[in-house]
Amino acid sequence: MTATRAVVLDHAGIEALVPHRGAMCLLDRVTGWNETRIACVAVNHRDPAHPLRSRSGLLASAAIEYAAQAAAVHGGLIARAAGAWAQPGYLASARDVRLATWRLDDLPAAEVDELQVAAERQAGDATRLLYAFSVAHAGREIAAGRLAVILDAAEPS
Repeated sequence: MTATRAVVLDHAGIEALVPHRGAMCLLDRVTGWNETRIACVAVNHRDPAHPLRSRSGLLASAAIEYAAQAAAVHGGLIARAAGAWAQPGYLASARDVRLATWRLDDLPAAEVDELQVAAERQAGDATRLLYAFSVAHAGREIAAGRLAVILDAAEPS
């Protein structure tokens, strides 16, 4: 495996790479990445004003959006490293998703109360990408699956 790059991004750095802004940019920092994998952290899963929160709380299916944003940041970092622009992408599907909890906002208290979000590029070309993902809390995997992303190959105007 290629060595992990020592670049760590904060929330503002992540916002510069993805279309999401403010609270809808769910990731707080990137802790490492290489050509195929990215590791990120989020700490907003207990926030009562979380943009994906419903009356029932922050449902575990929100882990898919955390993973999709990690994949988007990964694409932005890859493009930036190549001196290119990142192609906009659209989440086309989430497959083989396994959820080990119902909600993210009521996970058991932990000394380090954060979500660890990892995404690994499995395949891809100029128009589509496939990522495997996992989301963990306190060392326990709480979500995993695969994401298919369709890229918009049009040049930005």
